[in-house]
Amino acid sequence: MRHVPGRDQGSQPPEPSEPPEPAEGVEGADRRALGEALVRAVAAAGASVGMLYLPDAARRVLHLAMTLGLAREFALPWSRVVMDDSIPVADAVREGRFVWLGGQEETARRYPRLGLVLPYDFALAAAPLVPDPAPEAAEPTGAGLVLLWPGSHAPHLTDREREAVDSACALLANHLRRAAADGHPVQPPAQPVMLRPPPPPTPGPSEAAAAMAFIRRLPGGNCALDLNGTITFITDDAAELLGAPVSRLLGALPWQALPWMDTPVIEDHYRAAAISRLPRSFTAAPPIGRYLRFDLYPDDTGISVRITPVPAAGPVPPPAQPRAVPAEPSPSRATALYQLMHLAAALTEAVHARDVVDHAADQLVPALGAQALALLVAEEQRLRIVGFRGYTAELMARYDGIPLGVHTATTHGLHTGEPLFFADAGELADAFPAVVIGDGMAAWAFLPLIASGRPIGTLVLAYARPHKFVPGERAILTSLAGLIAQALDRARLYDATHQLAHSLQTGLLPHALPDVPHLDVAARYLPAAHGFDIGGDFYDLIRIDDTTVAVAVGDVQGHNVNAAALMGQVRTAVHASAGEHPAEVLARTNRLLTDLEPGLFTSCVYAHIDLAARTAHLATAGHPPPLLRHAGGPARMLHLPPGLLLGIDPNASYTAVEVPFEPGTLLTLYTDGLVEVPGEDLEKGIAAVADHITATHERHPVGTLADDLMGRARGGAPRTDDIALLLLRFAQEGRRARG
Repeated sequence: MRHVPGRDQGSQPPEPSEPPEPAEGVEGADRRALGEALVRAVAAAGASVGMLYLPDAARRVLHLAMTLGLAREFALPWSRVVMDDSIPVADAVREGRFVWLGGQEETARRYPRLGLVLPYDFALAAAPLVPDPAPEAAEPTGAGLVLLWPGSHAPHLTDREREAVDSACALLANHLRRAAADGHPVQPPAQPVMLRPPPPPTPGPSEAAAAMAFIRRLPGGNCALDLNGTITFITDDAAELLGAPVSRLLGALPWQALPWMDTPVIEDHYRAAAISRLPRSFTAAPPIGRYLRFDLYPDDTGISVRITPVPAAGPVPPPAQPRAVPAEPSPSRATALYQLMHLAAALTEAVHARDVVDHAADQLVPALGAQALALLVAEEQRLRIVGFRGYTAELMARYDGIPLGVHTATTHGLHTGEPLFFADAGELADAFPAVVIGDGMAAWAFLPLIASGRPIGTLVLAYARPHKFVPGERAILTSLAGLIAQALDRARLYDATHQLAHSLQTGLLPHALPDVPHLDVAARYLPAAHGFDIGGDFYDLIRIDDTTVAVAVGDVQGHNVNAAALMGQVRTAVHASAGEHPAEVLARTNRLLTDLEPGLFTSCVYAHIDLAARTAHLATAGHPPPLLRHAGGPARMLHLPPGLLLGIDPNASYTAVEVPFEPGTLLTLYTDGLVEVPGEDLEKGIAAVADHITATHERHPVGTLADDLMGRARGGAPRTDDIALLLLRFAQEGRRARG
């Protein structure tokens, strides 16, 4: 009977009363306290896995800061989650809501990517970290908590479990808030911290002797795996059944020490047991020509395995020829399949070329043991770098723009379609003696990116130490490069189309607003934070004379080039009728749009402001209500008589209302992207903006207020819609400003 060296009773983890020790290199009492809180949260909720995510500075990416109960191999592919990803924790943090998945079927239905990569039985909760409702803690932290329960869990959380999750979120959030208030906010580490669960009690000598005697009496063989799959304990009988000496098995992964176990089926059974925490059984035939039954019994510390010989149901397969175990471990076939599935699923959600780079780097660099990655594409007979990870920007600038005619390792694949692998610097120098190696790496893979049968670029993977690329690994890397090439080609085409549409839209918006005496004006436009298309939001200010202006803000239905083009037509129609009564302006614009039959509808609010008469007349065509603030008063919604969207019924009529527009009055017109919050009523979002305006000093410059409102929209959940904003204030006597 054998144990892994260093794992005997003399090197047991600390007693349960001691706090869990984060992985080596993690410093600071704040992170240690967070680790302790995460361990307590998992225990209080009765969960098997806990994952704490912290945001980057811009709150656009969530980084896995620490995890408990999850193998590093499972954690690394999820260590970086873009806020726009269709992933439970991203949805929870972005939308500020609780996400619950009660089982495998629900996971596959609501989150196909997660269901494809982890097709196992488990329940999952994801929640944003929101502090206790104290005045100084009103804003969420931008962090998230994920908890997993075994597959045996009921489809719903109990009240006690939900209360435990909510308490854990508040506790973790308050800790993050206090750390930030003290001037040292907790930052996500470079790699996730793998926390150790509290160890079981150490048995006394008599109890340990009795346990060992019990194991000896059991028929067959027994061994134990940690959550990473490493063999930490094995009996002599088990080693004999597996056909390998104990010395080879201890401290190794079964599918690396035993080539006949390197199959996706066997490793998948381990993955299923480790994730679901449910027992599993399977049979397999080692080279010695007999069937073995494997019974897996997982818990939160590892997996116990019982191995027993079973009669063959049919002819026993002939002994397999053992293959040599490589000196350097390479990804197993099951690991390779997992990486391919994970990367393929992630790339289906990649929109921009930047997304492809991020997904490729997130999956490949940690999973394959590489230290650096670069993606280069061919443009105008040169190689251009579209993204990198692990290299410095200064180094990449030296390689950006290499002519395709220069014979280097990075251009080789573009001419031949063949990959290159160099196990050390000597091999690279022999192949390209004129090339100066300056990246500080020791091994490289140069993989052509081939899409639609043509090379479009090169993927470079670099390793800090010499690395022998075995044939299986070369095939894996080539397949991964193919997936990346297809996604990158699609994303670059989208980027070009998106840029064209964006240029069209911004070109149709006013380049400058007219100068009107005694009127402070500020206009802002912000494209959607994510998504495939360009919207048709617009604003306009038309000077009628020195004291009269026409104002319009609108939103064309849809998000594409057609919407942007129609926006230009709407602006032209409004200009043609400006100066008429607002109801007539909307009616004429509506008749023009219905004659054009664009197949798109438009919301619009139009105002005619007469500074001399100190009045404003407003009418709406299905647009969110304007906000009006009189001097010395609060901002309030103007509930205008409803009007039909433009472009539906040519005979639609509109009604205008008159409101006082005295000196100091502020009028705010906007599109719904400014006030929409996922999962919340639109009026609630409008009221929040009105409250923000009310809380702002009424002599605050309109340009600064516009920036504040746009910053507020940026700082919330990632937007799926554009924002157009127009602020107009009747300047007090003797005061004049422009925004």
